[in-house]
Amino acid sequence: LFKFLPLALESQVNKATASTDRIESFKPFLKMSHRRRGVGVARSGATKKFAQKKADEMKAISLQNALDTVEELEKKLTEFAKKHQSEIQNDPVFRDRFLKMCAPLGVDPLASKKSFWGQILGMGDFYHELAVKVAEVCLAAKARNGGIMSLTEVQTILAKRKTKLGMERSSSTQVAATSDLQIAINKLAKLGGGFRMVQVGKSTMVISVPTELDNDHMQVMTAASAYKDTGLTIDQVMYTTKWSRERTQRAFDLLLQEGMAWLDTYKGQDLFWFPSIWQEERNGGAPF
Repeated sequence: LFKFLPLALESQVNKATASTDRIESFKPFLKMSHRRRGVGVARSGATKKFAQKKADEMKAISLQNALDTVEELEKKLTEFAKKHQSEIQNDPVFRDRFLKMCAPLGVDPLASKKSFWGQILGMGDFYHELAVKVAEVCLAAKARNGGIMSLTEVQTILAKRKTKLGMERSSSTQVAATSDLQIAINKLAKLGGGFRMVQVGKSTMVISVPTELDNDHMQVMTAASAYKDTGLTIDQVMYTTKWSRERTQRAFDLLLQEGMAWLDTYKGQDLFWFPSIWQEERNGGAPF
């Protein structure tokens, strides 16, 4: 069914598009009929009405066929969910593929725990609880990292706590999958408060403060990942980015102010350290 649903839906969309194209092909003839005058005016009007009627009929049939196909696919999706309920609840990879399969049909199993999907799968509760746990981890580390930490670190902390959530309580403890964490963080983002994900080099970072970080701040943090063992200097960023000293200093100032970077002066040299990048390296770099 993972393969069938998207292909079937695409086939129906193509059929609807083809029908629409055929309808569009009538328009030049309708315009030509409209331009004719004299003896053929009455006949032209009748031809126009006939062609328009056929076009409307074709459009209605195409729309009904599309609706029937979607309804049939939704039934198959329901049967699939009931049959594979355990896999959807306990296998993060299977769950991710299931959610992607639902998207083309406009089905959202996370919309409400009172809905059919919420009752049969319990996915709404699972992501709600996971979002709460992610928020707890991020806020607890805020004093240390200024409200930015790697997705890998969040994942590792949850694994060390042996966190069990919603659907997975009956199964053995599992590490929260990257895809599940991303869905949970996106739910937090909709609530405000600054929760969001950003890409810093090859790493995905979770931000839990409303501070606006622009591209300059992201480039500074990307540069920091290359100097994680020695500390980053303003001159190194200037050399890499070709920025002015003023622009570079301005980017560092906000990161220092928010606690996302630390300043250490050694033998007259200012070195900047980023705790979120330290932890990213300590936890192995790539999310599970």
